[in-house]
Amino acid sequence: MKTFKTDGAFAENYKFLIGSILPRPIAVISTRNIDGSNNLAPFSFFTAISAQPMIIAFCPLIRTSTGEFKDTVKNILREKEFVLNFCTENNYQKVNVASTELPYGEDEFSFAGLTPVKSEIVKAARLKESPVQFECVFRDMLCYGTKPGSGSLITGEVKLVHVDEAIMKDGKIQTDLLKAIGRGAGNDWFKTDSVFQMERLTKAQIQN
Repeated sequence: MKTFKTDGAFAENYKFLIGSILPRPIAVISTRNIDGSNNLAPFSFFTAISAQPMIIAFCPLIRTSTGEFKDTVKNILREKEFVLNFCTENNYQKVNVASTELPYGEDEFSFAGLTPVKSEIVKAARLKESPVQFECVFRDMLCYGTKPGSGSLITGEVKLVHVDEAIMKDGKIQTDLLKAIGRGAGNDWFKTDSVFQMERLTKAQIQN
């Protein structure tokens, strides 16, 4: 087994993170720019944190090109809100286009051919092409460095959940209907079309 130290360059560490932690679900975060225009960006460092209260987290890295926070981060820190949308087989190609680094204020929805939908609680738009949408308010942010490639952890409390009834059965989201897409290393992507069942060795399960 080969062993590597982690005190080297950003790119060296990054390749081990994205090459080993996979498949990674993709958070498609929509925010509002300072001029009121839309911003949309996908992030694959993303997970759930808490069910009650309902908290999610994603981890944007400082831009390697400019050494600054990404537009998404700037917008969240100013507006204190965002929408979490999801990447699926029905929208992944356009979501990938939305990852293009555009000048601040240029609308990624329009650029990628995606559709903004008015939210009910927050000002940021929801992504119509996402079958699940979480309206979130900003909770907190932890920063782990100031260099290009350094990461932060942003948490949001989900205040409102929107789910397309077409992907639900008995009040639950069905994996085979959601058809989520995940990220791997380099240009690798994952489909969730190979699902198997295995009973966990616990006394009680929240969801069967």
